[in-house]
Amino acid sequence: MVKLQDTYPLYLNNRAAQPNTALAVTDKYTGEVAFHTALATPDVIDEAIAGAVRAAEPMAAMASFERQAVLDHCVRRFRERFDELAYALCVEAGKPIADSEGEVTRLIDTFRIAAEEATRNYGEVQPLDISPRAKGYLGMWKRVPIGPCSFISPFNFPLNLAAHKIAPALAVGCPFVMKPASLTPLGAIIIGEVLAETDLPEGAFSMLPASRDGADLFTTDERLKLLSFTGSPGVGWDLKAKAGKKKVVLELGGNAAVVVDADADLDHALARIIFGGYYQSGQSCIHVQRVIVHESVYDQFRDMLAAKVKTLVMGDPKDRTTFIGPMISAKEAARLKRWIDAAIAAGATLLAGGGCEGAMLEPTLLENVSRSADLYREEAFGPAVILSKFSDWNEALAEVNDSKFGLQAGLFTRDIHKVLDAWDKLDVGGVLVNDVSSFRVDNMPYGGVKDSGLGREGVRFAIEDMTEIRNLVIRR
Repeated sequence: MVKLQDTYPLYLNNRAAQPNTALAVTDKYTGEVAFHTALATPDVIDEAIAGAVRAAEPMAAMASFERQAVLDHCVRRFRERFDELAYALCVEAGKPIADSEGEVTRLIDTFRIAAEEATRNYGEVQPLDISPRAKGYLGMWKRVPIGPCSFISPFNFPLNLAAHKIAPALAVGCPFVMKPASLTPLGAIIIGEVLAETDLPEGAFSMLPASRDGADLFTTDERLKLLSFTGSPGVGWDLKAKAGKKKVVLELGGNAAVVVDADADLDHALARIIFGGYYQSGQSCIHVQRVIVHESVYDQFRDMLAAKVKTLVMGDPKDRTTFIGPMISAKEAARLKRWIDAAIAAGATLLAGGGCEGAMLEPTLLENVSRSADLYREEAFGPAVILSKFSDWNEALAEVNDSKFGLQAGLFTRDIHKVLDAWDKLDVGGVLVNDVSSFRVDNMPYGGVKDSGLGREGVRFAIEDMTEIRNLVIRR
């Protein structure tokens, strides 16, 4: 049986350090303290940034095969430590064990993809003789590492969303400082422990759990050339305003909609919407929050969905029969419970769930929710889904777009013309056909528009932000 340590270090300039044990991390199901980690103070963060600056040149000088070897080592060690990683995630995030194992698999995938991309940092030869004055000139460009990077990752996918920053940086040779979420720091610490086994230049990485108040340097320090933040929109846009001259990539919130057309396979749509709406207690920025169903199948699908939601098993995430574990905190569960109650008070109909005890919020389904309700307009980030009906396809697309967010959307339809129409009209970063907004493969471009953020992740696309084009012109 896997057993967690009582204390864990932070990683400063590639080395474990235990300046304190100030951060207590709870088991999100029991509420008891599971372990303590070191908490980075501003002087430690400053030292880490200085180390990353010193490491920039030797990191950029690493050969492609050397960077690939580091990533391959991580893949091998993550496989060897699979059960430990999954159990740690189950404890610190409250994620059901089967879902935790799925995230470890994705962590491995993300590092494996990055290992492949480490040898694909291509450039281009460009003809410049587009007019007589440029005859005899030859142009070419390559991509070079942007330099020291700052990464801030969230609590909901503490392994794989950290990996989507760390692995591309290693693939191209960018040193980095990482601030994992204080609620779930252990995944990043274990990644740091594995990286410390490699021969990366000193200062190549630092893993620094830190309080939000003490972590301003991650955003404001001008020595850092890129800030990549995943988290809430309010925090993300505030960080961008403070980031100064550095490049900023933001992966923020969502309020995802899924459209079920009249010709959809309803059994398939049901299975996928149950996954998309309630997987990980809905704590995903691409969680299915709004389901828009054609009026001809609305009653049938509503009854199917409500009946299925009532069967979802809640409980201890360490139990393999559990599908719904705790939300990240009782405070977050109470916030969503207030939104649900307010929607009902304003005229919504509760079809399933609605109860809450501590951090355990029942999987909830509602219809007739007002478009002015928080549950419709804001990001629920919990196990609550709302239903509405449509009669016209353009009406459905307009309802998908009726949001300040624009991350991903799902469509269940057999009509390719409607698919292409939606691809043109939906103001989102990605359209998923015959699947839910919650689906992601770790090599695809991923990100949003509007309040959902700036830039794209997915290893190859993150690499574009972590590199700059350097041009060369030769006169023959």
